[in-house]
Amino acid sequence: MLTKNTLLTGPAERTIFTIAKREGLARVGTIHTAHGDIKTPAFVGAATKATVKSLTMSEMRSLGSQAILANTYHLILQPGTDLIKEAGGLAEFNSWHGPTFTDSGGFQIFSLPDVKISENGVKFRSVLSGDKFELTPEGSMQAQWSIGADIHMAFDHLAKSENYSDMKHAMERTHRWLARCVDEHNRIAHRRISSTGSAERMLPYPQYLYAVVQGGTFLDLRAESAQFCNSVNPDGFGIGGVFTADGMAEMLQTVCPLLDEYKPRHLLGMGQEPRDLFIGAENGCDTFDCVGPTRMARNGTLYTYDGRINIKNAKFKHDFTPLMSDCYCECCKNYTRAYLHHLFKADEITAKVLASIHNEHFVVHVVDQIRASLMNGDFSEYKDSFLTRYYK
Repeated sequence: MLTKNTLLTGPAERTIFTIAKREGLARVGTIHTAHGDIKTPAFVGAATKATVKSLTMSEMRSLGSQAILANTYHLILQPGTDLIKEAGGLAEFNSWHGPTFTDSGGFQIFSLPDVKISENGVKFRSVLSGDKFELTPEGSMQAQWSIGADIHMAFDHLAKSENYSDMKHAMERTHRWLARCVDEHNRIAHRRISSTGSAERMLPYPQYLYAVVQGGTFLDLRAESAQFCNSVNPDGFGIGGVFTADGMAEMLQTVCPLLDEYKPRHLLGMGQEPRDLFIGAENGCDTFDCVGPTRMARNGTLYTYDGRINIKNAKFKHDFTPLMSDCYCECCKNYTRAYLHHLFKADEITAKVLASIHNEHFVVHVVDQIRASLMNGDFSEYKDSFLTRYYK
């Protein structure tokens, strides 16, 4: 083991991240959480509403997932974070007893058409009930502590446009909100530890807080945001915002060298395209999440090493071969392309289940292979071989 990082955030000292090997900006490591370790790089299942759509937590474990990420915005709306706290936290509520992340939900909230933004926070209406909600940085921290995830993200302001002035304004507000998130996170952590033995049902400590780097496609803003986020000494970093694959490498090459190398980095919402996983890992990211793999699966779009296929196409009606002969997921081991084609044409729920198992297994396994190739010293060869075949 080459290095380790031990921080003091709140009252408890803990080892967060250990690094086993480096290759340029890329690294192989382990994130240590109260619910177990995450071997990195790793793809994190997007359990937006405390579930990965179409899949049980048992199926997620079987396909090799190490961790899941839930969305605070969606859980505030339904079933409510107080209910999850009452259940004993996310692990007890959904029976996922491995490591967990929560996104702050800022991306979803700022995408709403009627959101009202002020320095204090945001006001919005529930898309389910029409009820009014207000969420502040402090409220986001309180909600995420109630959910009980091992790792949660600071509440950030996502700009609605790529205008430089708008992006800078949103980034600066994100930084002001980050300071408030840190204060509230530490306040709650101290209260939770000092009140041990009270009647309150306690959630496992520690919970880690990641600062979120913003700045859009503007490299100077990204650099400024990375430096500010690093200065507040968080437990790790989320790298947020929407950007194209063409600009991702340059953005990460700007941001990651400015972040504490001994803290984990999560690339938010990326992983639908396999090349994003290679770009992210190669340039210093440790974990990834994305709803894309299961969303595509529910529409019949499936990954293969030779690129995506639409299993609903007529050419698969009489194809009695596995979806992928060199895949060992439940779908590929037991069913043919013809059967999957039939299930989608018949609009059977099983179609979405099997397709989601395969797609989620595919991306989890690709990142597992990235991790193995970095350890073995043949990452470049694996990357070139995979991407040439997939995007031919």
